[in-house]
Amino acid sequence: MTQVFLQDGKVVPVTILKSEVDVLDEFLNQSVKLTSTSKGKGFTGVMKKWNFAGQQATRGQSDRPRAAGSIGAQTPGRVFLGKKMAGRHGNKKVTLKNLLVLQIDKDNKMIYISGPVPGSRNTKVELYFEGLGN
Repeated sequence: MTQVFLQDGKVVPVTILKSEVDVLDEFLNQSVKLTSTSKGKGFTGVMKKWNFAGQQATRGQSDRPRAAGSIGAQTPGRVFLGKKMAGRHGNKKVTLKNLLVLQIDKDNKMIYISGPVPGSRNTKVELYFEGLGN
């Protein structure tokens, strides 16, 4: 991410995307929908994946301060579907809407989009220009 200075003096954080096709002037100041794959974070625990608070680290607690705790009651005899547990985190399809195209560099086929874009560097990003009917 970098930043762009607007005419009125505001500083706006932008992400620069390199396009495979030619960039048109019609894209400037257009609202855009963006789809990409988020960064994969591997196998993570419940504190990182679901923002669990964890348990106290004292009062006899030796090795369980980051554990998930109980996963359900005895009566149903099963774990309910959708229970928040540890597992793979990230590497999912993410869509952001209403991002703005602030600048265009036709020579280098670059598009400057306001705000962050999901994924690591050199990740493929799909842009859908909402006003152009694609």
